[in-house]
Amino acid sequence: MKSSTAFPTFRPALRPLVAMMAALPLMAGLAFAQEKSHTPAELKYQAGGSPLAAEAMHQNINPKAPPMTKAEFDAAKQIYFQRCAGCHGVLRKGATGKALTPDITLEKGTDYLKVFIAYGSPAGMPNWGTSGDLSEKEVDLMARYIQQEPPTPPEFGMKEMLATWKDIIPVAKRPTKKMNNYNIANIFSTTLRDSGEVALIDGDTKKIINIVKTGYAVHISRISASGRYLYVIGRDARLNLIDLWMEKPDNVAEIKIGLEARSVETSKYKGFEDKFAVAGSYWPPQYVMMEGDSLKPLKIVSTRGMTVDNEYHPEPRVASIVASHYRPEFVINAKETGKIMMVNYADLNNLKVTTLDAAKFLHDGGFDSTGRYFLVAANASNKIAVVDTKEDKMAAIVDVGKTPHPGRGANFVHPKFGPVWATSHLGDESISMIGTDPIKHKAQAWKVVDTVKGQGGGSLFIKTHPKSKNLWVDTPLHPDAKISQSVAVFDIDHFEKGFVTLPIGEWSGLGEGAKRIVQPEYNQAGNEVWFSVWSAKDKESAIVIVDDKTRKLKAVIRDPKLITPTGKFNVNNTQHDVY
Repeated sequence: MKSSTAFPTFRPALRPLVAMMAALPLMAGLAFAQEKSHTPAELKYQAGGSPLAAEAMHQNINPKAPPMTKAEFDAAKQIYFQRCAGCHGVLRKGATGKALTPDITLEKGTDYLKVFIAYGSPAGMPNWGTSGDLSEKEVDLMARYIQQEPPTPPEFGMKEMLATWKDIIPVAKRPTKKMNNYNIANIFSTTLRDSGEVALIDGDTKKIINIVKTGYAVHISRISASGRYLYVIGRDARLNLIDLWMEKPDNVAEIKIGLEARSVETSKYKGFEDKFAVAGSYWPPQYVMMEGDSLKPLKIVSTRGMTVDNEYHPEPRVASIVASHYRPEFVINAKETGKIMMVNYADLNNLKVTTLDAAKFLHDGGFDSTGRYFLVAANASNKIAVVDTKEDKMAAIVDVGKTPHPGRGANFVHPKFGPVWATSHLGDESISMIGTDPIKHKAQAWKVVDTVKGQGGGSLFIKTHPKSKNLWVDTPLHPDAKISQSVAVFDIDHFEKGFVTLPIGEWSGLGEGAKRIVQPEYNQAGNEVWFSVWSAKDKESAIVIVDDKTRKLKAVIRDPKLITPTGKFNVNNTQHDVY
């Protein structure tokens, strides 16, 4: 969030309120703020918009709250879901930010809330007014809105899902063999965030195969066990199934599994290949089991329930999902509750669920190099939870840096401590390396064995490859443009030398634009690293390809159709959990 020391708009209107605030005990303000301070990168990440902003919701008028017209309520609701829901929750019950329910806000009053919204707090509440992000009128609007009863978005059940389900090309009419000459294993599914598309890019020729219409801001792409089907899910909960065997790979099925979502996975255990898919939603808080080759919905399971602190939570958002290699099981992570659900899908009519207590708020993660242990970030707790998927139990909960965001993490052999899995962080410059070999390196297992410093907070992804000696760390959310437009690379055998910075944004050859560098991804061979150069929707973006051995520029993919590229998922590496 941008900030300013000159408040020409707010100074005359809010000067009396500022004086009032000065008379209040400091702790009162801090108690209303978030529980801990947040960096600009953390706030930028959490404050992203929600598709729920466009949903119609009932206005439940609170007689004790300041009056609001229907038009004012709708305008405030849109602002809330665009800017606030990520931190404070859909129902305003609190997430990484404090609860904003009427029992709290009515006591504070409109004047207090206006100052708080306008000026923020030392604990991390953004200065929405003085930054210029909200006008004086909008600040007043939001102060009144959060004293009203929180509107509840509509539920989304089997009836609603079936109404959206499209079996575009039924299984019986699809190819019975591969109908193209592409090296499917080296295709990159590339998210075009703001256009609601993915670009399928041939990793061999560097040419775009097809631009496929999908949901908005595709969060992840996943590959079926056979390598044939590509699953992509947008933040608007639209799930698309792409058949890579087609002469020109394209959609063959789609469905909406809710109103907001982030995750999808496909069954990979022997005997269940391509049989089932599972997707989890942010709203409603639930996951849905589907036919793997058609997306026909089969079963919906709610995640509402108790947190690891034994408090009820009405909206535990489903974060990452992975497929176990040891049994027919999905590992499903509920963000707000800190619960990890081991969902056995062998019998959908009688799901067997083993629930593990981890820590809040579960987000992203990946397997260790053996595929046995799943490591997931509990980012607000500054921890990594380690799940033994062979034994269906917690192996450890490890303290790391501030707000870990590993993506899927990075596996490599540390020159001193043996096999490790590493994560970078949104909230600080550290890279934490956790020992992952409880047999040959028992003393180092499930401990942070080494920590190095990168360019700074704001990292979203970290990456290496079994054939590489490089560890790549991005920082796209860093407030310094020079840093966000570059990438740090470490020599795995010589961490003591520090990192080398590569000017990926400059190498792209682009003109004006943010040129944030995000999500390193290897090709199938492990000798190239692909980076997204992410600018605004109305600016040119690109893909920059670096030779992993020499660290030199190898190629640049520029095309008007590459609108806001972010995540890139190589078919082979995604299919086989290579990271």
